[in-house]
Amino acid sequence: MTDRHDPAEAPAPDSPELHAAPLLAQLHAFVDQHRDMLLHCADGLTEEEARTSLVPSSTTILGLITHATFVEQVWFGEAVTARSRADLGIVVGPEESFHLRDEETIRSATRRYAEAVEASRRAVRDMGPDTVLPGNRRGPLPLRWVLLHVLRELAQHCGHADILREQLLARRGSRP
Repeated sequence: MTDRHDPAEAPAPDSPELHAAPLLAQLHAFVDQHRDMLLHCADGLTEEEARTSLVPSSTTILGLITHATFVEQVWFGEAVTARSRADLGIVVGPEESFHLRDEETIRSATRRYAEAVEASRRAVRDMGPDTVLPGNRRGPLPLRWVLLHVLRELAQHCGHADILREQLLARRGSRP
């Protein structure tokens, strides 16, 4: 196994093959696992359910997917290229990334998220863990830190999605 990341060849995070893999391969595998969980968190839900707010914040299943798209664009677009959010065509702050356009659907949101994930993978495909990404507001950061930060954020949002999904399914009398 090399440090180069190819998700098609990556073993699952719980695979014994990954236990002794290089750090970068492990980081990518865990990030990809959480990306995939968020990509599929709306599977089987109706459009109405995906937009349903069950908490006082604007967090919804569909909002989590649109926010995850923003996360990918910030950390692997802005941070890698040092282009501004305006140049990248993304919202200024994370709060705005949860707000849904009227025409947003599960299909459009998951398609945009999958495209953002693929762009992220391409952006860092040939980078090592110590490659410094110049474009973050905190200043230059190594790829390893960015991957850990994205993993932390995606894991948190996967937890949110699990809870929201469980509540939505319970409303219709289904088991998660």
